[in-house]
Amino acid sequence: MTVSALDVAAALRHRLPGLPTKKLHKLLYYCQGHHLAAFGVPLFRETISAWDMGPVVGSLWQAERGGDIPASPLELGEAELNTIGYVVSRYGKLTGTDLEHLTHSETPWQYANTLRMPGESARIELEWIREYFTTVGAVDNDDEVPVDAAEVRAILKGAEARRNPTPRADDPQRLRARIAEMRAQLGRSA
Repeated sequence: MTVSALDVAAALRHRLPGLPTKKLHKLLYYCQGHHLAAFGVPLFRETISAWDMGPVVGSLWQAERGGDIPASPLELGEAELNTIGYVVSRYGKLTGTDLEHLTHSETPWQYANTLRMPGESARIELEWIREYFTTVGAVDNDDEVPVDAAEVRAILKGAEARRNPTPRADDPQRLRARIAEMRAQLGRSA
């Protein structure tokens, strides 16, 4: 059954009291991804978008910003609760910033990020999420070890600086030499 992101957010907040907004949206993304991979259908119907800080359910963010939070969320089924429980156990100890860095390293956010201008958003397609979580981001059932926040921070330390190196100016002489080399290779293969 596909539910609302508001219902999933309520279940996440119940399991993680005081859950900050940034972390909530990253956990929603992971819930959607793992549910798609396990069951082949979305967990919730709302769109996830790439924002500067990573994946965000924009309609939920807007609703909560305007104070539009339903008093009693929908009862979730066993499959939905299992997905949420899995995500909380796997990612719940990480901070919102840890999760932001983690999502920035994953292809669904990266694909959508190439389609947007800074400060704007772009839809993260469900197919990109499903593909990622059934391949690279797939659960390795028996061998899985819970994610450790300190370990993730150590791995990601300096990742942003490595990901966005300062571009260097093109050297016209080097470019001409590279073009000549490519032309020579093409001439040999023809």
